[in-house]
Amino acid sequence: MNQFINILKYAKPYKRFALGHIISNILYALFGALSFMALIPMLDVLFKENTQKAIKEPVYQGIGHLNAYYKDFMAYQINLYAQQDKAKALIFIIAFIIIIFLLKNLFSYLAYYFMVFLRNGVVRDLRNAVYKKTVELPLSFFSEQKKGDIMARVTNDVTTLQYSMLPVLELIFREPLSIIFTVIIMLIISVKLTIFVFIFIPLSGVVISRIGKSLKRKSDRVQKEQGVILSTIEETLTGLRIIKGFNAEGIFNQKFNESTSRFYHFSNKLLNRQNLASPTSEILGVIVISILLWYGGQLVLVDKSLDGSSFIAYIGLAYNILVPAKAISRGLYNIKQGNAAAERIQEIIDTPNPLKDKENALIKTGFDSQIVFDNISFKYQDEYVLNDFSLTIPKGKTVALVGQSGSGKSTIANLITRFYDVNKGSISIDGIDIRDLSTPSLRQQLGIVTQDAILFNDSIKNNLKLGKFDATDEEVIEALKIANAWEFVKDLPDGIDTNIGDSGNKLSGGQKQRLSIARAVLKSPPIMVLDEATSALDTESERLVQVALENMMKNRTSIVIAHRLSTIKNADEIVVLNKGKIVEQGKHNELIAKNGVYKKLVDMQSFE
Repeated sequence: MNQFINILKYAKPYKRFALGHIISNILYALFGALSFMALIPMLDVLFKENTQKAIKEPVYQGIGHLNAYYKDFMAYQINLYAQQDKAKALIFIIAFIIIIFLLKNLFSYLAYYFMVFLRNGVVRDLRNAVYKKTVELPLSFFSEQKKGDIMARVTNDVTTLQYSMLPVLELIFREPLSIIFTVIIMLIISVKLTIFVFIFIPLSGVVISRIGKSLKRKSDRVQKEQGVILSTIEETLTGLRIIKGFNAEGIFNQKFNESTSRFYHFSNKLLNRQNLASPTSEILGVIVISILLWYGGQLVLVDKSLDGSSFIAYIGLAYNILVPAKAISRGLYNIKQGNAAAERIQEIIDTPNPLKDKENALIKTGFDSQIVFDNISFKYQDEYVLNDFSLTIPKGKTVALVGQSGSGKSTIANLITRFYDVNKGSISIDGIDIRDLSTPSLRQQLGIVTQDAILFNDSIKNNLKLGKFDATDEEVIEALKIANAWEFVKDLPDGIDTNIGDSGNKLSGGQKQRLSIARAVLKSPPIMVLDEATSALDTESERLVQVALENMMKNRTSIVIAHRLSTIKNADEIVVLNKGKIVEQGKHNELIAKNGVYKKLVDMQSFE
């Protein structure tokens, strides 16, 4: 139930719709109960010989005589209209019943009308909140999560809430009010009979509640397995080339079939338990009505304390209680099922973000002097990948970081961009710790080109404009020229408006990389971070990309993480890393002359 209350918080922006829904439901419940009271005078007209016993206007004698007052009042009104004509009296009653039912259904529609905006608004805001938090969370969160499971939470779990927990919003006022108004009228007709009824209703409620106890656990298993299915699909589509190349289709088919089989069994158990709810409550309802018929018949035939028309209306009212009671019990089942989905969604929303900006974080609008790494240490899990690393990069200089895999080169890129925070020490730009800066303003100073050219299923122009949303077509083309990419873009069918497919798969590796460089150029940041931007390319593509990189780095401060050492010979300073520490530092020729680690790395690549 706590999760349900958390979900209700998202209804706050839709208060006016909630108010309209509540008012409409109050009136719906009132007219729904009155619709059965309207049957009493009709039955009197049809089956009693003397319908005009209350010729004089009746006098109200207190709540204990409310049923008698109502019957006498209706008889008086009928007499005024019909003048002892039963046919006219019947028309009067039918018109009265039609008006009551018309009002009941009008307010029913209005209640649903307001609920549409409330319910769909909550779903939209909840989905937006989950997606926003997903984007905000640090990369470290996703290294421990399956993508498919995250996707399942944003899509399937929110959909589960939409069709299980959120419909309960419709029941919060409608069904309880229907029961309350119905019970009031039942008490007006017969206090004895109502007390008798309420001895049995709690007993049936106990039986129904026992059926739903295991629904949350069963629903949780179903939702987790949905995440496994989505993860398998995502992994399959991402690695399809490898799966086919290694003839691993059978392994992945088996893995997927095992997951869908588990989903099949879990879903069967969950749905069969849900399906048991309706017939169980129906049977219990019939039993209650049957006992009611026996006891009420005694009051009519033996005690003579209740007349037949009131008893028939009372039976209708008693059955009318069963409809909202069933809806409430079904709603409780749905809350139990939706609770598991809500927990999974709330888990993402409540996940703390260790990289959240400080209050009153500084906004940096430019880069003036230097970047300083001051005795920083960092670990992803248990072992430090950087130890007491210190480096100063003056404005306008190009610094290259080299070393074997695992030496900590790419970690530097992750830290300067604040994808992760340092465990010890500090990184500062112009003397300001980057943790004191707002993350957007920090990243506005940085241009990033990674080894994997990450592009989106959109046009070339829109991919480049990620760095500068208001860029003109002329600016886009100029960035493409600097990145040595215009030569192939201009020959594409739609030029810069050409869609490049999923992850840019319509282009070659070199073309994709040049587009990612053009994206960084268009952003025009003062600091460039190049994380092995040419290591995945063939020699010809590397040469084209290298020219593009040199064009881009002119008059900019650059941090170049290099695997191929031939690309960083002209760097102002080369820093050689080994196991997270600086072992050598200097220009290319100086390091060659030292005949140390750097010379060995160069010789190894030359031999290759």
